[in-house]
Amino acid sequence: MDMPTPVTDMPASARVADHSAAQPRMETTSRPTPIEQIVLVFQGGGALGAYQAGVYQGLTENGIEPDWDIGTSIGAINATLIAGNEPGRRVPRLQDFWERLGHRSFYDHIWTPAFLGGAFANLGTIMQGVPGFFEVNPQAAWGIHMPVGVDRAAFYSTVPLRQTLCQLVDFEHLNNKATRLTVGAVNVRTGELHYFDTRDMTLGPEHVMASGALPPGFPAVRIDGAAYWDGGLYSNTPLEVVLDDNPRRSSLIVSVNMWQPQGSEPETIWQVLGRQKDIQYASRAKSHIARQKQIHQLRHVIRELGKRLNGQDRNDPAVRELTAYGCHTTMHLVRLLSPRLDSEDHTKDIDFSRAGITTRWRAGYEHAQRAIAGKPWECDVDALTGIVVHEFLEEPVSETRAATPDSRGASNQKPIGISAAH
Repeated sequence: MDMPTPVTDMPASARVADHSAAQPRMETTSRPTPIEQIVLVFQGGGALGAYQAGVYQGLTENGIEPDWDIGTSIGAINATLIAGNEPGRRVPRLQDFWERLGHRSFYDHIWTPAFLGGAFANLGTIMQGVPGFFEVNPQAAWGIHMPVGVDRAAFYSTVPLRQTLCQLVDFEHLNNKATRLTVGAVNVRTGELHYFDTRDMTLGPEHVMASGALPPGFPAVRIDGAAYWDGGLYSNTPLEVVLDDNPRRSSLIVSVNMWQPQGSEPETIWQVLGRQKDIQYASRAKSHIARQKQIHQLRHVIRELGKRLNGQDRNDPAVRELTAYGCHTTMHLVRLLSPRLDSEDHTKDIDFSRAGITTRWRAGYEHAQRAIAGKPWECDVDALTGIVVHEFLEEPVSETRAATPDSRGASNQKPIGISAAH
């Protein structure tokens, strides 16, 4: 099995500190980080979310279970299926959900990506919706200028999603807070992002649906009278939730991303549409992480400075207030990025074909297995380092090759996923 390509050829122990010339020169001690919580962070991305399901299966088969799930859009749905079920039922529930979405009509056996291309293969989704997820909204036939209200002004209805969530999620278990869940949605009136969190409130299917209410495809969802849209409109990679959490805890964060932040220059309008969508929904994650690393390093610097004060200064109320901004927690961020499929285009997020779902599920499963094999978070970390990034990249995947069980040298422990055939 090929190993993933890290962002640098240096060993993890050499690259995690990420010192720069501007970093303060202080004598500090490197040490391993005790992990206080495991956090999963899921991007939004429609059909690409099957990759997240595969990642979770790869993690759980290696004994890694989250204490906290954070998600946006399809990531919120996957996160809810995990947090809203007992550990032994999570993979089967994910499988059930993606099986429902992967149910195809007779015509989809004819409109294959190899025959007509991704957009034509996805015509069934555009014209009919996806069973168990969304269906055509009959009120859209009145035209785009008909005033039907924000909770009906959409091309599709997500009533089937509510039914699916009620069938597959144990909301009583979810709200018992065994596993914390946070989902993001945007207030339509204020334009502000709001995170609904089981730590602070009781969540129901409407909160999950609001997180995935991407306009104009899906209608807004009302919660306590306010209308909400998909959180991905504001932040499609909700890492800030855990990095800004209070009180902070040293964490192993697995961030599962589906949109490609880097890519070649497009040469056609068709390719421009795909590149534009990748850039938009990758959410500038790299720059956000860089800024968070600076903030967390400053917190560690404050803590180290506070330790060097004498007792009298340390006990001064004003000094104590200032040193309270210090922090000793360390965040190990494992970033996984879904590989490109050879046949995908800008409609990839509505590719609910059984072959597409199976391929992405398998890719996530195998990628997670490789990324965590060496437990990169079990390394020494400089005392001034607050966030350690472990990033693994994947090569493009052939849909046909990846859908074959042993084609990539997989072990005997196979991902469940769904079958590409009926």
